[in-house]
Amino acid sequence: MSYIHVDHLQKTFIIRKKRETGRLLREKETVFALRDLSFVIEKGELVGYIGPNGAGKSTTVKILSGILTPDSGNVSVDGRIPWESRREHVRNIGVVFGQRMQLWWDVPILDSYGLLKEIYRIPDADYRQRLKELTEALQLENLLRTPLRQLSLGQRMRAELCGSLLHRPGLLFLDEPTIGLDAVSKLALRDFLRWENREHGTTILLTTHDMEDIAALCSRVMVLGHGQKLYDGDLPALLEKYDTSRTVTVRFEDPETMPALPEEASLSREGDLVKVVYAPGQIPTPEILEKLQQAGTIREMTIQPQNIDVLIAAMYREMDL
Repeated sequence: MSYIHVDHLQKTFIIRKKRETGRLLREKETVFALRDLSFVIEKGELVGYIGPNGAGKSTTVKILSGILTPDSGNVSVDGRIPWESRREHVRNIGVVFGQRMQLWWDVPILDSYGLLKEIYRIPDADYRQRLKELTEALQLENLLRTPLRQLSLGQRMRAELCGSLLHRPGLLFLDEPTIGLDAVSKLALRDFLRWENREHGTTILLTTHDMEDIAALCSRVMVLGHGQKLYDGDLPALLEKYDTSRTVTVRFEDPETMPALPEEASLSREGDLVKVVYAPGQIPTPEILEKLQQAGTIREMTIQPQNIDVLIAAMYREMDL
């Protein structure tokens, strides 16, 4: 049986509109957060769950974690129905929200971990071993006696991640875990998540707008829009469809060289650097490279696809999200 099984899930919310002048009662509107959503996730998968704001991502996570009850449909996580077996269920999941903290603000993070140990009833030996393992992996050894409020944002996120994994959950929900982090902190967090997934087989569902996180971590991505699943597969196949512009920069041995390219390609020069912009759907990349090689001896060449965020924005527009 699949680790996570979601079948025809549906969830609506009632929105009360602002009362208009002259009306006694406010009008109500039914908003569909999820519409007939189905998917399967196997044990140990690291899945990216993306979509624009309001697509239904957070609603899905809240149902899978047992916070919300759906209107209809079936959900099973490791053989449990989350909202029916919530006490048992929460012992086996971890949740990290990029903009919310579970650790206590004014106390050393070690004290917060000690309280989490009691909440989850972690045996002493297991707690010490797991704490040592996580603090080493997340480079927190020198910060354990520091109150959370004195940590930088990157340090706080590492501390939160440690706290969410102390009880060895089989499933980890990550909601925008790298929001606001600098490049170094992002790389460190990604390295740790890959390590946790590989070493312990932790199933991870990553919800984010940072497509670099998805590209670096996830072998599979699901796209949600208007509460419906629009795509389920690997990221390269998704991006290939929307990769409408690519840039090649070339330095030739002869700085005066200008290649002869099809008129669909844009050609410009900046000093001794030749810049070519083209659409892979109109002109195949091998054809561009062949024309450049025919023009002269190449000293240096770089091929740069569109920024991933630009591609995803184009995808959202085409899907009318």
